[in-house]
Amino acid sequence: MKNHLRLGFIGTGRIARALIAGLSQREHTVITGFDKDPAALASIAADYPLQPCLSVEEVAMKSQVIILAVKPYQMEEVLGAISASLTTSHLLISVAAGISSEFIRKNAGENIKVIRVMPNTPAFVGEGMTALCRGKMASDEDIILASDLFRSIGRIAILDEVQMDAATALSGSGPAYMFHILDSLAEGGVQCGLSREEALLLGAQTMIGAATMVLSGRKGPEELKREVTTPGGTTEAGLKVMEEKNIRPILVATVAAAAARSRELMK
Repeated sequence: MKNHLRLGFIGTGRIARALIAGLSQREHTVITGFDKDPAALASIAADYPLQPCLSVEEVAMKSQVIILAVKPYQMEEVLGAISASLTTSHLLISVAAGISSEFIRKNAGENIKVIRVMPNTPAFVGEGMTALCRGKMASDEDIILASDLFRSIGRIAILDEVQMDAATALSGSGPAYMFHILDSLAEGGVQCGLSREEALLLGAQTMIGAATMVLSGRKGPEELKREVTTPGGTTEAGLKVMEEKNIRPILVATVAAAAARSRELMK
């Protein structure tokens, strides 16, 4: 019989819930978890095959892989609580923005294997984007395992740790930018005569379709944009407004601001 992977969650918030939803479909996986809010833990245990634990120490003792799904400001306290229960066979996977692998090793143990990940909320519908990077002690096998786990909720990208603030800003925070853009486009549709429901459907499906074309890898965004744009046509009229309003530098600055904030979280 194939050995079961023992996977533990510390924290069961929104991202953890999305991960648990995806990973609960994975064969040969036993999931345990702890949350400081007993009601939150009971809720997720009722919805998914998760075994509740009474403490973070119990999660550490029962798990091979521990997913640290807590807020950045909670990380030092959590690591202090579990450090005595950790061995070099444990793999810690952190979803906390701005918390470096070295910070985790400093507080959990210098020989502890650490992988940082930055998933996003589309994981709830199996369309997540997760950036991964490995810490000093993590092996090729560890990054392969982590990649396999996060593929259960969407796509992955393996990056260097110095790139994680940029990934946090672009894909981690990115769904909020997409929602804001979609809401604005839909409002334009409403002002032009569509119902709110119709405008959101047209806008959201168009966003999905455009992204799928880019992900096919055959053509880049600029080439695809040119193919849609007929000289003197409707698309050109709309793009002209975007250029006049300087949409591109605004979006570039949006990502830069989020990346800067991610770096500040570690200070």
